[in-house]
Amino acid sequence: MFKRIIVLVMDSVGIGDAPDAEKFGDKGADTIGHIDVAGALQVPTLRSMGLGQIAHVRSNEKEPACKGLYGRMTEISAGKDTTSGHWEFMGHPVEESFPTFPKGFPDELIKTFTKETGYEVLGNEVASGTEIIERLGQEHIKTGKPIVYTSADSVFQIAAHTDVIPLEELYRICKITREKVCQGKYNVGRIIARPFIGQPGSFVRTADRHDYSRKPVHTLDTEILKEAGYQTIGVGKIGDIYAHIGLTASYPTRSNSHGMNKTAELLGGEFKKGLLLVNLVEFDSLFGHRRNVDGYRQEIEHFDYQLKGLLPLLERDDLLLITADHGNDPTWTGTDHTRERVPLLGYTPQLKGLVDVGTRTTYADLGQTILDNFGCENSALGKSFLPMISNGLDI
Repeated sequence: MFKRIIVLVMDSVGIGDAPDAEKFGDKGADTIGHIDVAGALQVPTLRSMGLGQIAHVRSNEKEPACKGLYGRMTEISAGKDTTSGHWEFMGHPVEESFPTFPKGFPDELIKTFTKETGYEVLGNEVASGTEIIERLGQEHIKTGKPIVYTSADSVFQIAAHTDVIPLEELYRICKITREKVCQGKYNVGRIIARPFIGQPGSFVRTADRHDYSRKPVHTLDTEILKEAGYQTIGVGKIGDIYAHIGLTASYPTRSNSHGMNKTAELLGGEFKKGLLLVNLVEFDSLFGHRRNVDGYRQEIEHFDYQLKGLLPLLERDDLLLITADHGNDPTWTGTDHTRERVPLLGYTPQLKGLVDVGTRTTYADLGQTILDNFGCENSALGKSFLPMISNGLDI
């Protein structure tokens, strides 16, 4: 039905607590709703696709003419992080939570890290990345020891000043950690390189972050598409999340705006037939985790502005889908993700009006719909909503 499908993942933009949120301590969380309460979101493009039908948003503006598809998706994976969300999109839910380390990493793991990489460490605690860099950065410069820390997520983060440990050396350390250190019971979801620059009192993390993800155990929908001869292009940290499995091309980005601009470039260039999957991480990394409500609202509004410019680039047989991988309510306690349902919005020039695709019981419905569109053998998980889209088309 569609020649090209574009999926934009607004990383962490949840729309209200999931049915099992209480198990995660997140009953009542609502990323978009609480941002809107703090200051009305001005997002006419998203509202025109039906955002107001699925999220708690208000507006002082006149309701725009609506033409789009809308629904909600519910995660079944055991986690509430980037990896579990994105894997579930592509038919691979995470059945057992990845290991986390609320008291820092055990001595055994740190000793293995030092043995394999040749580096002793600073930190080894649960911490905010910006805070621990500011606190331990000067000692790191003096000793040359990388700063190791984790969070509520299943991550092993390694921070280093680029003048002390050059970027390629930091990447080498992370690769060794992925392949030789974090294994077995310590097999975390991601190893993350966190380079920074600057002087004490003004350290700044660079955009050269790199994630080294666990490898999926089961076949991803992207692999099925690639095997069938379709393009499967990743933009942003998509390549890292999927361990570069099932992608025909991958383009890292330096910001949400860069990701949107790269999407536009690909639509007018090399992307001809298949799936374009885009992750926009700054909603999560810059505003959700830092509990910056005003910044988060402004970033959503800027995305809405860029989205307005992207829609005219869509051809008649293109389908744009917009979703999120989890929540991260900036009004919530702590700095962790929040267990929420996520939006499912979409647009194609063929639509006659609004199409309600309902509340989906798994993120895997997204991948199943994409496979259905391209006539590929369906995975066992998920139910396609392509027939519902078809009923709303002007054909």
